[in-house]
Amino acid sequence: MRLRIAHTTSYRYEPAVTGVIQILRMTPGSHDGQYVAEWQIDVSTDSRLDVHEDAFGNVTHVLTHGPVEDLTIHVEGLLETHDTGGVLRGTDERFPPSMFLRQTELTSVNPAMAQFARELRAESGDDVLGFLHALMVQIYEHMTFDEDPTNSGTSASEAFGLRRGVCQDYAHIFIACARSGGVPARFVSGHFLRSDGVTSQQAGHAWAEAFVPDLGWVGFDAANGICTTDAHARVAVGLDYLGAAPIRGTRYGGGTETLTVTVKVDQAGRPGQWQSQRQD
Repeated sequence: MRLRIAHTTSYRYEPAVTGVIQILRMTPGSHDGQYVAEWQIDVSTDSRLDVHEDAFGNVTHVLTHGPVEDLTIHVEGLLETHDTGGVLRGTDERFPPSMFLRQTELTSVNPAMAQFARELRAESGDDVLGFLHALMVQIYEHMTFDEDPTNSGTSASEAFGLRRGVCQDYAHIFIACARSGGVPARFVSGHFLRSDGVTSQQAGHAWAEAFVPDLGWVGFDAANGICTTDAHARVAVGLDYLGAAPIRGTRYGGGTETLTVTVKVDQAGRPGQWQSQRQD
C-alpha cells in the first residue's frame, strides 16, 4: 500500500516567547514492510534544525529558535507498506528486549490491572502470543474511545480506571499489563489509514509492540483491536509516550500558547487524492 501522510503542528504565542527548543520525532524509517519513498520536514521560521538518532534509533530533529510569535512544523511524505501479519523485522534494535520490561510513571500498574494481567497470563500458560492477543481483545472491550477525559500526562492506571481514553491510553494500558505479565512491550507513535474513508484526523496514532520468543516484536493496536497491518505507518518507539511523542520541548517567556494539530492520511493514487499541504 502507498500511504500519503501530512502532519502539521502550529503554535501561537501571545505575547511572543523569547526562545523555543523542540525535539521532533516525526520522520519514519525504513524496515521490512515499510519503505520511505519521500519525506520532507518544513518549519515556518528560519530555525536551526539539527538531525540525529536517539538512543532507540528514532530519527530526531532538534529545533531551536529565538523570539517567535508563530511557529508551524509540517512534515509530509509517501510510504510504501506491506502487511507482515504484525511481525516487525529489519529494524535497528539497540537494546535487549528485557530493557522494555522497565516500568515508567505512565505505564505502572495498579492492583486491579495486575490481577487483570495475571489472570490472562495464567489462562494462556506458556503461550505468550495467545496472552498478548487476549490482552489486546480485553482492553479493546474494556475501554471506550473518548477524547475528553485524558491527556498526554494520563497514566495507564488512570485511564484503566476511567475505562475511557484515546489510542495513547490503550497503548499504555497494553504495555503496562504486558510488562506486568513478564512480556517486554514498548510504545509506538505513527499514523493509521482508517478503513471508513476518513482521511483528516486530529492527531497521529499510537499502538504497542510486544516481544514474542522465536517470533520477535509484534505490533498490537488495542484501540482498533487488531495487530498492525499495512495501514499502519511506524514513526518512533519509546518506553512510553514521552519517549516517542512527535513533538516535545520547552519555551522561554511568552504568555498564552495556542496549539493546533492537523493530520491527513490517505492512500496515494486514490481518486480525489488531496493536494500537498507543504508550507513554502
